[in-house]
Amino acid sequence: MYKIIYSLFCLTIIISTSVAEETFVSLKKNKVNVRYGPSFDSDIKYVYKKINLPLKQIDKKENFRRIIDLKNNSGWIHVSQLKKNNSVIATQNKVLFKKPSAFAKPMAQIEKGRLLIVDKCREKWCKIKSDDYQGWVKTNHIWGLIN
Repeated sequence: MYKIIYSLFCLTIIISTSVAEETFVSLKKNKVNVRYGPSFDSDIKYVYKKINLPLKQIDKKENFRRIIDLKNNSGWIHVSQLKKNNSVIATQNKVLFKKPSAFAKPMAQIEKGRLLIVDKCREKWCKIKSDDYQGWVKTNHIWGLIN
């Protein structure tokens, strides 16, 4: 009986820890190195060249965070190159509306893959900025955390 309770307790801790590790972050800079391991001694795997790019943090070790992007590329980034998430990516073409309603005036067509800077969200809508456009999009078919 005690072994079962202990096993369930350990399983609960493992699951809650792994879920807590998965958070979204964004890139602080226009050029960020992604490494094979959690150290400056690790080789550079590739370089991101897009400020505010949303990434999912899946692990951490000291001052490095293991991330995964929309295309399932993964690696380690130093915490100094990351910030609290403020962006999402459209995973399908979307319409940008003037107000948070499907009956509002359409402002622009948002193409699949477009980086969107999130101002605020409410219910199933987010107010975003993208280049010269600002407006509301539905929160379905976007990649990134909606707060």
